[in-house]
Amino acid sequence: MDGSDDPAPTAFVPGHITAFFSPQPDPDPLVAGSRGAGIALSHGVSVSISPATDPTVILNGEPTSIEPVMSVLRSLNVSAEVHAKTPLPLGAGFGVSGAIALGTALVANAHFDCGRSVNELTAIAHRAEVKAGTGLGDVVAQARGGVPIRLEPGAPGSGELDGVPASPRIEYCTFGELSTESVLSGETEAVTTAGERALSALVATPTIEQLMHGARTFSTDAGLLGTEVKQAIEAVEEAGGQAAMAMLGRTIFAIGTGLSDAGYDPAVCRCYPAGAHLVGDADTLR
Repeated sequence: MDGSDDPAPTAFVPGHITAFFSPQPDPDPLVAGSRGAGIALSHGVSVSISPATDPTVILNGEPTSIEPVMSVLRSLNVSAEVHAKTPLPLGAGFGVSGAIALGTALVANAHFDCGRSVNELTAIAHRAEVKAGTGLGDVVAQARGGVPIRLEPGAPGSGELDGVPASPRIEYCTFGELSTESVLSGETEAVTTAGERALSALVATPTIEQLMHGARTFSTDAGLLGTEVKQAIEAVEEAGGQAAMAMLGRTIFAIGTGLSDAGYDPAVCRCYPAGAHLVGDADTLR
C-alpha cells in the first residue's frame, strides 16, 4: 500500500535556534549529537511528498540538494519528490535541513505506510543529520518543541530532554550563512567547554533569561561571534534588551522587542510549544 488514493499528508516542523551546545561525537550516529539548549520557532518548514522515480528536494519552488533528506528516503526504502516551504534561510542557524529531514520522515511514513513510530522517525532523521555533518541536536529539539534542553546527546532512546517553561516572542535578523560542517570539523575544545558551562548554569536556573545569558557568553567564549552579530547584540543590550547569536549561523535573535527597540527591522515569530507533527488541510505555515 502506498497511500496514493489518500490526500497527500503534510508535516509542519518548527524551526530551531540553538543558543549553545557542546558536541558529543560517537561512532554510532544514533548516540552522537550534542548537549545544549535552544528555542523552537513558529516560523518553520511545511513538508509534503509525492512518489517519484528520481528522489528530489524542492525548497521554496527551487530544486536543491539536501543529503539528510535523501538519507531519510533511503532509510525508509521509498523514492519521492519532497516539497518544502519555509520563510527561514538555509544555513543560517535555523535547523532547516533537520526540519526538512524530519518532515520528510513523517510524511513518507504516512504516505507509504511504513509503519514507524514517532521516535523511530525522529531517530532516522537525527542519524541522517549527524552522518551528513549538517547538525547534531536540531532534529530531537524540533520533535519536542518549546524551549528544549538537551541533557544528553543522541536520538530518542539514547538522548535525554528537559525544557524551560517559557514561550517568548522572538525577533531575528540574518546576516548570512555559516557552515555547520566547517565549524564541527575543526577544533571544538573551546566550543565544548563553553557549551558545558552554559548548560550547567541553565540546569541550575531554567529560565529564558538564563538561556539568553548563556547564549551570549557561549558565543564569545567559543570564539564564534562575528562582527555584525556582535554589534547587533551590543545595540540590543544598549536598548535594554537581550539578544544572542544563533548556532550555527550569522543570525541574531532576541526575546520580546529587543531588535525592534534597537532600530532593526526583524522577522517576528514566537516560541512554538508543540513539536513536529502531521497537519490537516486547514493548517497553514505559521
